[in-house]
Amino acid sequence: MSNQERIEMGSEDSRNPDVALPFSLANLLVRWQTPEELIIVTTALFVGLGTGLGAVVFIWMLGGIGDFTSQVKSYLGEIPGLLLIMGVAGLIVGAMIARWASEAKGHGVPEVMEAIAMRGGRIRPRVALVKVLASSITIGTGGSAGREGPIVQVGSTLGSTVGQILRFSDERVQMLVACGAAAGIAATFNAPIAGTIFAMEVILANFTVRYFGAVVISSVAASIVTRVLLGSQPAFSVPSYPLHHLAELPIYVVLGILAAFVAILFIRVLYYAEHVFDNWKIPLAIKTAVGMILTALVALLLPGRDVLGPGLHAIGEVIATNFDVSLGMLLALLALKLLATTFTLGSGNSGGVFAPSLFMGAILGGIVGTVAHGLWPNIALNPGAYAIVGMAAVFAGAARAPITAVIIVFEMSGDYQLILPLMLATVLATLLAELLFKESIYTLKLKLKGITLERGRDVDLLQSVNVSEVMQRDVATVSTHATLVDLSDRFAQTHSHGFMVVDDDAKLWGIVTITDMDLAVSEGLPRRTTVDQIGTPRSELLVAYPDEPIGNALTRMGVRGIGRLPVVHRNDAEHVIGMIRRQDIIRAYNMARSRRAELEHRAKRAKLQNLDDTEFIEVALTANDQAVGKTIQDMGPQLPHDCILVRIRRQGKMMIPHGNTVFQSGDDVTAFIRSGDFEEVYKTLKGQNVESKRST
Repeated sequence: MSNQERIEMGSEDSRNPDVALPFSLANLLVRWQTPEELIIVTTALFVGLGTGLGAVVFIWMLGGIGDFTSQVKSYLGEIPGLLLIMGVAGLIVGAMIARWASEAKGHGVPEVMEAIAMRGGRIRPRVALVKVLASSITIGTGGSAGREGPIVQVGSTLGSTVGQILRFSDERVQMLVACGAAAGIAATFNAPIAGTIFAMEVILANFTVRYFGAVVISSVAASIVTRVLLGSQPAFSVPSYPLHHLAELPIYVVLGILAAFVAILFIRVLYYAEHVFDNWKIPLAIKTAVGMILTALVALLLPGRDVLGPGLHAIGEVIATNFDVSLGMLLALLALKLLATTFTLGSGNSGGVFAPSLFMGAILGGIVGTVAHGLWPNIALNPGAYAIVGMAAVFAGAARAPITAVIIVFEMSGDYQLILPLMLATVLATLLAELLFKESIYTLKLKLKGITLERGRDVDLLQSVNVSEVMQRDVATVSTHATLVDLSDRFAQTHSHGFMVVDDDAKLWGIVTITDMDLAVSEGLPRRTTVDQIGTPRSELLVAYPDEPIGNALTRMGVRGIGRLPVVHRNDAEHVIGMIRRQDIIRAYNMARSRRAELEHRAKRAKLQNLDDTEFIEVALTANDQAVGKTIQDMGPQLPHDCILVRIRRQGKMMIPHGNTVFQSGDDVTAFIRSGDFEEVYKTLKGQNVESKRST
């Protein structure tokens, strides 16, 4: 292995002068012939220590802002003080995010996953600072969000920055991003094993020995820092509850099923609120302020305001007392925590979803345990045990991370006795949630951007090609009145294996294949037998639509093992417009691979730009915008010189833009530009000055 290979300096970013050190540290490492393993250990250790220190500073900031919030409420009164401080906090957070780093909006983990999947793990350094400030203000004043999301994003940004400074390859940068994410979870919950598994299961979705060692080092380092500076206690302590009776297992099965439904409800409600707020045409600062005020109003419905903040302290208290709380209060806590988190994060404030999902899981477990204890007091002795299992089950159902969920609860409880119900309910919740709703609380945000992840990493190629792009439009048909003799002649003439069958009005009746004809002959049917007596009628036929991804059609074909699908108009199922065959699927795959290659080439070109002075922006076009109806070639001279149009998302499909591509209403145009040019790009495409919507 050459020295060049030892530090993996093959990426184009090595030529970026704007991220250079006063001396080239990467070249120095080459000259010293530093062993690759030492580089991995050193950088992972640095990221872990840095993330641990960042977590400590963040927690101290939360405490200071929390004390200031308490002083404001004591001076102005509980209700006016709470409404005022949370409203002002929302204004500040929204202004910061809109001005400096849109990646800090929301819970942050999807942005880290997107950076790994689409940009080789590269994240803007400023994101860490904005995320810490915005999240500390959001959570410190009472926003219903977790502190783990910000620390994960801070750690990931630190890892990405270190990788970029040292000119590491994409693979090495991705590893350091995962190290930072692991360190963030370890620092938050004082759970280094769970942090490691979270990074491998959620962030990378790839268990390899090479990654695992570095991630473990980073996670342990962060945990050591927080234990030294903040103490060795976990985020909250839970008592040791045993599995009292095997008859409890069916109750845990019920808990797992309910946890899946709660997790899906959480995902749907959160993203619905985010959709509503995003479509609200007002400045982001106003949206975030409204969200925080709504959160405060929800909290005022409970005397203890327990739905404010991460809620970890409240979880520990109710579990420690074995849920000495009324069933009605538990139901109220579950519903109001869901609403409070939705208003806080859905409006654009900054924080994580890990802790809120643990809170809701604990309350759900307490509800199940309380009901079970009332019905079978000699079997379900401890409602608190069900709360511990419920935490893991709801988080696993929302994040589709069952191993992380089991490990983190195991680390917090420090007891092995609940491992059977814990694994049972967690895996059941994950499988059921996956069956009912494919996307997790992390991947759904990427899906809405047009990014489809397969096992967390690989973009599904066939989702980028529509049926209409590869279907056969010249479709051979036969009449329902054609006889076996006619059909045999047609097969002999065309060498086809199947025909669409149409009626007298040229409407789709069904399909007939050469197998149908052979079966009819073997059964000795008369030669005058007509096609409609041996073919497959429309009512039993699977069809495809021209505007759906070819991957969906392939899945449908695989269900019955068929080789062709008629393509019909979505509003008129009897109107045949084409046919999809197996060879068309192969053509679609090759087309998708070509598009992926072009996209990766454009991304590499983009990486040559200064990462500290460039960004991706997204422009949503409407019917009256200046660019609609014009080609990219027409608009090109008006765009800034350094503007690169990366992709266009049209009706859920990602397109690679070309010179003859015509802009249409509803297009989401992603461009890579210099940071100072975004207003000019917006004005050029839309014909007016509008608030930018940045993305990375």
